[in-house]
Amino acid sequence: MEMAIDIILHLDQYLVEWMNLFGPWIYVIMFMVIFCETGLVITPFLPGDSLLFALGALTTVENGLNLWVLLISLTIAGIIGDTVNYHIGKYLGPKVFETNSRFFKKEYLEQTHAFYEKWGAFTIIAARFAPIVRTFAPFVAGIGSMSYKKFLVYNVVGAIAWVFIFVLAGHFFGNLPAVKRNFHIVIFGVIFVSILPMLIPLIKSKMAKKA
Repeated sequence: MEMAIDIILHLDQYLVEWMNLFGPWIYVIMFMVIFCETGLVITPFLPGDSLLFALGALTTVENGLNLWVLLISLTIAGIIGDTVNYHIGKYLGPKVFETNSRFFKKEYLEQTHAFYEKWGAFTIIAARFAPIVRTFAPFVAGIGSMSYKKFLVYNVVGAIAWVFIFVLAGHFFGNLPAVKRNFHIVIFGVIFVSILPMLIPLIKSKMAKKA
């Protein structure tokens, strides 16, 4: 667990090491990480927003990553991931949550349902910017038998917005002197801002129950 937290908070350093180690294969590895984070219900813990930001920052360094290869490949990974997740939800349904196992926690499903109540079909786009919910939103859409054509439109728009916003933010701001000196704080800030849409409804719900 400590190792995972260290990797997330020092993504820039680890990514540079992985770039040197894997060469062009780093694009394939990052593609798979984003695909798994969005496409597999059992991997909501993988980095998403912070990873995109860190990758964007590495497009401006010497011998760094190619910006357009990242934008296109990771957008495709996000679209395919959500598509796979939708079909998993459509065919497996809520049965996987009956045991409330370590990975398939009912609370995740309830949080995502709450997102749908507030945002409707637009959740597919809004959820892109909320960890955990991002992984379960397409799954719930599949369970609810949302029209695939409708889902696909929101899926594509959401993937483009999510990848482009975070990668370009890293590209333009990731290598500013102040950001580079405090990169771990910036990454923590990105993670905190990302989970706010999920925390606010939970806080309001608990306050309402106490009232």
